[in-house]
Amino acid sequence: MTSNPIRLGIVGVGKIVRDQHLPALAKDGNYQLAAAASRHGKVDGIPNYPTIEAMLDAEPGLEAVSLCMPPQFRYDAARTALEARKHVFLEKPPGATVSEVEDLKALAAKKGVSLFASWHSRYAPAVEAARAFLASATISSAAINWKEDVRRWHPNQEWIWAPGGFGVFDPGINALSIATHILPPMFITSAVLDFPENRASPVAAHVTFRTSNGLPVTMELDWLQTGPQSWDILAETDKGKMVLSGGGAKLAVDGKVIHDEPEAEYPMLYRRFAEIVRAGISDVDLAPLQHVADAFMLGKRNVVEPFFD
Repeated sequence: MTSNPIRLGIVGVGKIVRDQHLPALAKDGNYQLAAAASRHGKVDGIPNYPTIEAMLDAEPGLEAVSLCMPPQFRYDAARTALEARKHVFLEKPPGATVSEVEDLKALAAKKGVSLFASWHSRYAPAVEAARAFLASATISSAAINWKEDVRRWHPNQEWIWAPGGFGVFDPGINALSIATHILPPMFITSAVLDFPENRASPVAAHVTFRTSNGLPVTMELDWLQTGPQSWDILAETDKGKMVLSGGGAKLAVDGKVIHDEPEAEYPMLYRRFAEIVRAGISDVDLAPLQHVADAFMLGKRNVVEPFFD
């Protein structure tokens, strides 16, 4: 642990916290995990509180909070923390709407604290290599294929189907966080969103984009993929066909693997958060969230058969 670790509180102790946040924090000397707040979960060995307000009242020495509750509830918690002049780490997606996060950005600047939109897939090990490859090539087209089984990754999590829960765009925004980092600026031209007749959020999406220089990009999102899961971004270029697979873990060009390393997304996220806290800056890229908003605004609603977990 560093000589002056950041005293951190974590809010919303659920699956993602246990799977990713706690293991990453346990190995990062930049932090002292000092408290947790959650309606249901607890973290062993530290004080636990039922709400963020109770935690902040009881733990005035906290310097930062990591907010890991569903996006529909994140704005109020983030605003409470920023008003108390705490640095804020936002799990993805950073909010339920673009305007919410814009307001949080302004408040963080006003209070002189850091705000971090933590797009974890952007920190996958082969993403920077893919970005460098595409920067050196001429792209003719690109495709995003993000297909997984919601029953495997989000069992019995009803919030993802509620309004503001994003549906298939919950994983799809991970694809967009990578695509907006490695591809030229792009804009949605059309979308079809498949809504189960018993759900308020889509289970699949079919989206077309054009880039700022007119290149076509397609995106296929599916939450009913069985068997092998697919998290791929492909690009046809003058230097060969690029495939970034495994959610950004592996990069291949014309079938030759040129980058493949173990995943370390959350340790890198927390390293970045420590950097911006100590530099006194924020890091809030809204492009992935804006694309989701645009898809819902432009998308044609297609009703499909009911979904039952």
